[in-house]
Amino acid sequence: MFFTRDQLESHENTLLAPYGCRSSISRGRVYPEDEPQYRTAFQRDRDRILHTTAFRRLEYKTQVFINYEGDYFRTRLTHTLEVAQIGRTIARALGANEDLLEAICLAHDLGHPAFGHSGEMTLARLMKEKGGFDHNKQSLRIVSILEKRYPDFPGLNLTWEVREGIVKHESEYDISDSADYNPELRGHLEAQIANAADELAYTAHDLDDGLRSGMITSSSLEGITLWEILVEEIEWKRGELDDLTRHRLIRRLISLEVTDLVTHTEQRLRESLVRSVEELQSLPYNVIGFSESMHRRNRELKDFL
Repeated sequence: MFFTRDQLESHENTLLAPYGCRSSISRGRVYPEDEPQYRTAFQRDRDRILHTTAFRRLEYKTQVFINYEGDYFRTRLTHTLEVAQIGRTIARALGANEDLLEAICLAHDLGHPAFGHSGEMTLARLMKEKGGFDHNKQSLRIVSILEKRYPDFPGLNLTWEVREGIVKHESEYDISDSADYNPELRGHLEAQIANAADELAYTAHDLDDGLRSGMITSSSLEGITLWEILVEEIEWKRGELDDLTRHRLIRRLISLEVTDLVTHTEQRLRESLVRSVEELQSLPYNVIGFSESMHRRNRELKDFL
């Protein structure tokens, strides 16, 4: 026995919030295809992204530390996996489409160059006379053109919703240019969750990698509000920061951030009275976000990092 696509789509319709994207009413693909018998359209998109050459190449792209500096530090690949995991937790709690969310998360950095944001700024400068370089646009170009895996069309032929989520990827370092994807509308709920999960993940693992490397010490973090909260919550007596204590601190950081994000997003959703994807995207603000106090604490920690 297996669940058919129709059954999986019915399952989505039952479980998802009214403003969650449903694969059964996707705006579809550029090139028409018959959909699989036992996967939804968004599941197929996720799988196609996972099997790309571009996804495997994330292993050698820098997050903060160069690949050869140690097996324990994050690369773009492990960062991407952590973003997807955190994003799925948030999506499930808020009634968003986990498969769509995961597809966006797995694709969000495919177009990122080596050497992190320094690499992107260098490429943008070198390509200035040719329109510059933006890794969001490059991610879309990879999945739409450069990955040649099918005889009938270029790229992966992803659904509109996944492509829109890639294009509308925004964080502190990334500003989207969605000229061809309804720029007057905000990202759908799943796109907004992917953006938040990205920032949450890199804040936590930049701190983790910094502490592991010794470039950041526990004493240098003293006085930073969020760090002091973490120390108090796990009842650490300070002193030497061993691996187990570091793991406990980072785990608690992620838990606090996710809980705050889900709680205050749910409140905004209730207050907004939105009842559809279209209504959510038409709001003058993003519904996904932290409380004001957590936003300030994150700002202080990120400034330090």
